[in-house]
Amino acid sequence: MDDKEIKIPSQSSGDIAHSVVKSGLSAIPVLGGAAVELFQNVVQPPLEKRRSEWMAQVGEKLQELEDKGLDLESLQENEQFISAAMYASQLALRTHKEEKLEALRNAVVNIATGQAPEEAMQHIFLNFVDTLTELHVQILKLFQAPTPPPGMSMGGLSSVLEHNMPEMRGRQELYNQLWKDLNSRGLVNTDGLNVTMSGNGLGQKRSTSLGDSFLSFISEPE
Repeated sequence: MDDKEIKIPSQSSGDIAHSVVKSGLSAIPVLGGAAVELFQNVVQPPLEKRRSEWMAQVGEKLQELEDKGLDLESLQENEQFISAAMYASQLALRTHKEEKLEALRNAVVNIATGQAPEEAMQHIFLNFVDTLTELHVQILKLFQAPTPPPGMSMGGLSSVLEHNMPEMRGRQELYNQLWKDLNSRGLVNTDGLNVTMSGNGLGQKRSTSLGDSFLSFISEPE
């Protein structure tokens, strides 16, 4: 195997990774005509920067997998992986949030290594990355193993949230909506954050098996 560092774009053996991502990005139409010239001048340069950075980052991840023994040539023939990588690449261009970009990179790697659910669930989870905010994900992670405030014998899950995420204190309208979003997607098992329960109940796991699978899908593989 060639030990040279990956260069994007190029056509060396490691650049199957590059071509996989590029194939997805090429599906995005190029604007034309005088009516959109101003839009192109404002948006096109940063869009190209995002495109190049994403291609490089995913290419490097895939090359790391190749170094560990993954056969990228066989991966290139895997239509399910190609479709998922194309979709993730298009989603990546729509965000500047590093948390989302990291989640999408991890998703691509998990799919490449076979550490991902069935194809339909992959698509659902990628849509979750697109539509949920980083706050949604932080709250979901928190309630995988919630830590109640010290000495609290009774209260609501909102107290647990505000204790562990001080920046959310007094922002009930926001975090109630975030929780509603998680619950409507089947990622948490409790309707609301304001039901009074015992201290033991406050420490109970609230993420569902679907929520746990989603977090695993967007986490760096072990």
